[in-house]
Amino acid sequence: MTDSAAHQERAQHEASLKRNPHPDFQTVENSRPDWDAQRSWAFTKAPDTNWSWGKGGNDGGASLKKDHVEINPHAEGRPKAYNYKLLISGVIPRPIGFLSTVSKDGSSTNLAPYSYTNIVTHDPPIFTVGIAGGISDAKDSLANLIASGECVLNLVSEHFVEAMNATSINAPYGVSEWELTGLHPAPSTHVKPARVKEAVFAIECKLVDTKEFDSRATPGKKSATLVMLEGVNFWVREDAINEERNIIDPAVLRPISRLGGITYGRNVEGFELLRPDYEKAQASGELKDVENASTAHI
Repeated sequence: MTDSAAHQERAQHEASLKRNPHPDFQTVENSRPDWDAQRSWAFTKAPDTNWSWGKGGNDGGASLKKDHVEINPHAEGRPKAYNYKLLISGVIPRPIGFLSTVSKDGSSTNLAPYSYTNIVTHDPPIFTVGIAGGISDAKDSLANLIASGECVLNLVSEHFVEAMNATSINAPYGVSEWELTGLHPAPSTHVKPARVKEAVFAIECKLVDTKEFDSRATPGKKSATLVMLEGVNFWVREDAINEERNIIDPAVLRPISRLGGITYGRNVEGFELLRPDYEKAQASGELKDVENASTAHI
């Protein structure tokens, strides 16, 4: 398939997804409150500070009175786009992996966001990114990553969210998103791709492995590629990191998450929950009632 044909196919696929649910997005956008740049990070209490062992949910059982519908992802006649829209609206919030890559010969750069992104483990630092399409017809970020084996994983913050979103434009291969958006490349140490200077947190990565997946909707076609990356170097803005260099301040990071459709999440509020210790809970008698109830059912 030629680059032009592949570009047209991706454009048609994008149009078929109908991400924008509004007939007139600008009218809807104009009706909303202005962005409050002064809203700062704050902690609240946890939802139920009186929660106790065996209590279950914190909604007083309201959720137990609701019924569920069962959905077969591969039901006959179910468009594959339905599963995409269902999953991205239900598995939320998701981190945005803003990948910067360079072609093997260094002649072409790419900058693109991927919301199928997460961390797997810290020793070694391993990250996964899901990218649509197979390796044989890889374009843009995936093509560069496979050829060079390197990238930078930039985390997205409020202060450059528009520029990040703009890099998802369906520009032809070889067009520089850096120039289109005005984002600033900053030198990396162990990889060739530049990191995004605007990013509070950026991770230099080396490619570990890839895994292609066969389409269920279109047998014989590779529908996606899982990319596994190892973080080999971290960059954190100096005003966001603590003295021990082991905690990033969410009030400075101000991360943006991906929700469903064209929706993003702003994180300006949080609460804390301590991880329980079984022996301490048992010694304090907190587990007595639930353990007795469990024994009674044996």
